[in-house]
Amino acid sequence: MILLTKLNQTPFTINAVYIERVEATPDTVVTLVSGKKIHVLESVGEVTDKVTAYYQQISILPTIQKPDPME
Repeated sequence: MILLTKLNQTPFTINAVYIERVEATPDTVVTLVSGKKIHVLESVGEVTDKVTAYYQQISILPTIQKPDPME
């Protein structure tokens, strides 16, 4: 689950697995696989970062390791 904020400043959590797309129109609109659209205060980049972190947390997306300069 990720924490987002509706335009009326109300925080809510959403299961990131159900997010189909995120667009800037200019408000950020999160579209779910059900077709429901939610306008949020966070930028597209912030939502994307939260989704990526969630996927890594539940091991859907592997973490990217930086190369070791000593190797």
